[in-house]
Amino acid sequence: MKNLIFPIFILISAISFGQFWDFTEPNRLEGTVNSSAEESMPVFSPNGRELYFLRTFDEANMAGPNDQDVWASMKNAKGTWQEAENIQELNSRFHNGVVALRNNGNRAYILYSDGITNNNKSLAIVERTPEEKWQTPKKVNIPGLNFKGQFVGFAVSEDEKTIIVSINGEKSKGQEDLYYTTNTNGTWSPLKHMGDEINSSGYEISPFLNFDGDTLYFASNGFGGEGGSDIFYTVKKGAWDQWSKPVNMGPKINSPKFDAYMVFKEGKFYWSSTRATEDADFYWAEPLYPAKLLIQETHNHVTAFSGADGAIDVTVTSGVAPYIYKWNNGFQTEDLSNLKRGIYTITVTDAIKQTATLTIEITEPQPVVQKVLRLPEVRYAVNSWVFVNDTTIQSKDSLDRVAQLLQEYPGMMLELISHTDSRGDDKKNLQLSINRAKAVYKYLVEERGIDARRLIPVGKGETEPSRIFDETTNAFIELTETYINQFKTTDKPKFEQLHQINRRTEGKIIGLNFDPATAPEAPKEYLQFKVK
Repeated sequence: MKNLIFPIFILISAISFGQFWDFTEPNRLEGTVNSSAEESMPVFSPNGRELYFLRTFDEANMAGPNDQDVWASMKNAKGTWQEAENIQELNSRFHNGVVALRNNGNRAYILYSDGITNNNKSLAIVERTPEEKWQTPKKVNIPGLNFKGQFVGFAVSEDEKTIIVSINGEKSKGQEDLYYTTNTNGTWSPLKHMGDEINSSGYEISPFLNFDGDTLYFASNGFGGEGGSDIFYTVKKGAWDQWSKPVNMGPKINSPKFDAYMVFKEGKFYWSSTRATEDADFYWAEPLYPAKLLIQETHNHVTAFSGADGAIDVTVTSGVAPYIYKWNNGFQTEDLSNLKRGIYTITVTDAIKQTATLTIEITEPQPVVQKVLRLPEVRYAVNSWVFVNDTTIQSKDSLDRVAQLLQEYPGMMLELISHTDSRGDDKKNLQLSINRAKAVYKYLVEERGIDARRLIPVGKGETEPSRIFDETTNAFIELTETYINQFKTTDKPKFEQLHQINRRTEGKIIGLNFDPATAPEAPKEYLQFKVK
């Protein structure tokens, strides 16, 4: 626990949280900042030229080797840290705190003591004059800053409106827990516990907020990990007591020993660790960011009007596997096939929650005049033009797709051609097919609002049998009455199925240049069924 002697940490930060994937190997801080004593709680000046820290167990401390003093090192023009000096203006006869600088480095947040007892610790602000003289500390009045023991840590947000406090308070789950206070019109609110998500039955110390205040780094021995004290991060989810589950920074940052007091400056993480020595030294590592998630695609358009042979082939060119694929049509596969004309959008998410989106338009050839289209399945009751709508057949759903086609092509005009099977009287079948065509016409006009002048109902009776492809003969077969009747006694289900195929509705494109301003009125008899 000697690594926790009166820890006080004030934030200096200039990073917005980014999604790092790994880290370089840890490096012991170059120069002479690390010594045979213990170095902890590093804080950088805003310009990065000064490094303030606590040194413990040094004979040169004001009260001897068992004291903690604020020291500082300057970086020379070559980027080397110079011999550190004891900053006596900021040190007292009690253990002292690390400095955090604001206002271009002329305002310091320091550990405050009343000078009488070592247990009455708080936070103070010290201003520096243009002559670089530190003035008298002014205590930051935080209501409820009462704690057991001697350990306390602070982090101050970049805008100086929020302070994170690490203390053993009244609501602590274990030892030191994380609390917060906010400033409104110059007054600090009473301390509030930051929630059970980021506080454990162990201790949570050395808080550090990023520049934007949406990511908090801290050390804990209560969430498991590599050693006695590991460094974690958590992301703010709303209020100051709402945070994500803490994430361990991993084995390159954390060692089997003590690791804490992380800060970030100029693209590097710095922290204090006992990984190689009995007393803590400073280390640094650079975050490694993953390759940006990038995707590309190739696609094939539909080869025939109203066809469904389009395809999209998606390839992830960089990112972190595995990947999750989500299409706007509900599919979750990498590629799509058997596509109709339309707009397709895919969103790919990789293992670290990077996302990339592509939108692809699949087109089809323009419709051809006089082309006969097999419309979606529409069925009728036997000897009737009433649509079948039950658990197996939804004729109106099929007709809705016809309406959608007409809406997508506002210049298209169709003949609605209905057929019957070969059973029954020829004249009756002809009239039955006309009524069925009119039923389709009536639904599209009255239920779906299609302009009646774009449609002509036509009945063909049983005169034009359908054709099917026979795989046994590798040829098309016309479904004549003679062909179907051979299955009447040998295969009754097939016999009925072939008759059903003949009872079909088709659309014949008769124009693509419908003009509502000049088109003649539709005949009223198209809405009238002939009943015998």
